[in-house]
Amino acid sequence: MAANAARWRWSMIPTPVEWAGCGILLTAFLFMCWTLRTNSFAAPVVKIQKDRAQTAITTGPYAIVRHPMYFGALFYFAGISLVLGSWLGLGSIPIFSILLGIRIGIEEKDAALRLGLDGYDEYVHRVRWRLIPFV
Repeated sequence: MAANAARWRWSMIPTPVEWAGCGILLTAFLFMCWTLRTNSFAAPVVKIQKDRAQTAITTGPYAIVRHPMYFGALFYFAGISLVLGSWLGLGSIPIFSILLGIRIGIEEKDAALRLGLDGYDEYVHRVRWRLIPFV
């Protein structure tokens, strides 16, 4: 994205839009911090921590979507694209969303969440949206 916007100048984003990207980036960062604060078990790899009595987290951002860290990452990526001045980076977000959807499908089919995490099946019935609210 940086090469696209700064080196080759394929994208020209107006300065106010770049500043809006700063706001989106900050909001995404705060949302992801809220997610980490709500779920002390959050990790880059799904790993059930039975020794710490891990259960499904249903409060905070987890009451909105089942994978709030990925949701925040979408907006983080959008903010970075705008701050760097890359329409190309912003245009790749649908591809990023599809890849996250595939990963979420694998994680949820995996026995780690469905069978290994207490309360996850009830949580899935209560919170319908995996990645994006109302979608």
